[in-house]
Formats: sequence, C-alpha cells, structure tokens
Amino acid sequence: MDLEALLADFTHRDWQTVDDSEPIRLALVGLGWWVREEAMPAIEESDFCTTSVVVSGSAEKATRVANSGEGITGLTYEDYHDGTAVTEYDAVYICTPNSTHIEYVRTAARHGKHVLCEKPMAATSEGAKRIVEVCADEEVTLMVAYRMQTDPAVRRARDIVGEGIIGEPRQIHGHMSDCVPDLIPNPDQWRLDPELSGGATLIDIGLYPLNTARFLLDRDPIAVYAETNATHEWFDGLDEHVSFQVSFEGCVSAACTVSHNAFNASHFTVVGTEGKLTIEPVFFPWDDRELAVSTGEATADLSFEQRNQMTEEFDYFAHCLITDTDPVPDGRHGLVDIEAVEAMYTAAERGERIELS
Repeated sequence: MDLEALLADFTHRDWQTVDDSEPIRLALVGLGWWVREEAMPAIEESDFCTTSVVVSGSAEKATRVANSGEGITGLTYEDYHDGTAVTEYDAVYICTPNSTHIEYVRTAARHGKHVLCEKPMAATSEGAKRIVEVCADEEVTLMVAYRMQTDPAVRRARDIVGEGIIGEPRQIHGHMSDCVPDLIPNPDQWRLDPELSGGATLIDIGLYPLNTARFLLDRDPIAVYAETNATHEWFDGLDEHVSFQVSFEGCVSAACTVSHNAFNASHFTVVGTEGKLTIEPVFFPWDDRELAVSTGEATADLSFEQRNQMTEEFDYFAHCLITDTDPVPDGRHGLVDIEAVEAMYTAAERGERIELS
C-alpha cells in the first residue's frame, strides 16, 4: 500500500464495525479537573456511551457535578463501594490518584462492571498485577486509558510504519513537557506524592512517548536507561526533568525527554531506513495534531479535521463492550509500561542500563 492510499480517509475509525447501539452507561469515579473539563464533555460528544453516574469523595461535589447534566446520579465513594445505584451504570471510568485505582477497580469488578482505568494503571507493578488479576477473576473487561492509541493521527502513523512506507524503523525521538507549578499551583498535589503517584514526571507523562513507541512498533521494550534531575523546590527528591532511552527488538531505540516544569511542547518522530514521520504537536488533546511524512519518493505535510482524543477513547472502549471485542490497551499491556518505568527509576538510581525480562 502506498502513502496516498493510507492517508485517503485519514480520520476514519478503522476499529468501528457497528453504527448504532444502546449507549454504554458510564460511572465516572473521581471528579478532578480532568474528568470535569475533558472527560465529561468528550462523553457528551460520543456515539456509544453516556455519563449516568458520577462519584466523588465529597457528596456536595458529586451532587453539583451530577446537576450539571441530565439524568446523572451523584454518589460518594462510600455509596459506590456499597453498591448504591449499581443498576444505573454498565462500566466505570476510574480517574483517581494512581495508587488508589485498585480499590475502585475491585469494587467495579465485584459488581460485574467493566473498567476503563486511567493511565498509569497503578503506582507500582504489584498494584498493576492486582488490577489485572481482579478483572480476570471476575471476567470483566479492563482497558487502560491510552488515548493516543485511538487518535487518528497516531493510528495512521502506525499504519505507515507497519506498511514499511519509511522502511525499517531505526530511531524514535519523543518529547512532552508542561509546567505543573503553573497548571496546578499546589505543592501538596498528589502527583508530587510518590506514595500516591508512584514517582512524579516519568510515571505521569513519560508514558506518552513510551507507550506511543510501543504502539507504533507493536513491540515491547527489552532494555531501558534513564537520568533524572530537579531544580524546583517542589520536586526535591523527585524526577522533575527526565531523559530516557528504550531499546526494542530489531535494532530500534527510542530517545525521549519529559519535564513537568518547562514550556508546553510535544513531538514524536520515527526515523526509518527510507524515510521519517513526525507528529507535532502530538500529546496534548487541545492541540491540533499535524503529521508529516518524508520518503525518497514523496513528502506529505498533513492538516486534517481534528478529533477529540478523549471522545475517540471513550467510544473505542464502549464499542469494544458492545461488540464483545478485547481492547488493545488491556491490563497486561498497561503492566508492561509500569514495569518499564520502575526499571527506568532503578536505572536512574544506579546509573546503568537495565535489561527487562
């Protein structure tokens, strides 16, 4: 297949096999800014799901957020665990601090509800393993919320790599940075508490270039190396700025940088033996993505109708449930990332490359 054919229907949902169905009713667990400002509006635009329940640690907040929509029930965490309104939702979207995911997954599974769990799926690999086991034991679907995997630009990039348009992939360069002290001006936030988050920058946004590389290559890492440093007082003893390297089979390596205290920027490049592709910007859902492909025969700089990454993610998850299809970023897929990140933290401490089993 040539480049022109691959890009002919750029925003087509290549995973979609049904056009109409009763919507999957979602309970949104955790009502932080991401859920209120990104997830809920995305679900309102979706084709296959709807918000029917919202869950918060605060009864007042749950009621207020529920009243912002129609036909939504607000619950406290205690209500959720007790099974209140359990017949009003089919699946849950969990967006709470990383180390707490397991308790909400366990309750969802006990009630027979499918799970869309925010990334990273846990603060530790042991926590991630427990989540996988709980969902397997109760036979509920588990998907990890890697929105990049449902973004049309990233999916087309994966096709381009898979079809050999740029030859054999050899090098990947990825970057993502934002400014947490400006975005969330609170030094006591959970993202900077390793007990809740599992680290800081690397486990939070390092997953974007790491998982996108895995997705485009359809390969898992075999070795990692990382260096971390910090300059801001909020990040004392934490990873504020990170550079890491990931080795894959087939002589492919990724060199990535991430920072939680720098100018907002993101890009992702794959260099092959016969060309290269770049998506820039790439990782922030509010940025318009652009894909550029260069080979010895052609160059294409593509601007296209943008899709809401979160809407695509929620619809993909719901579509999997409707069609009884296993999602690609399942729990075992997410576990690989957590194990790789833990190895990177170890590599940074020891100053040495870590081989992955």
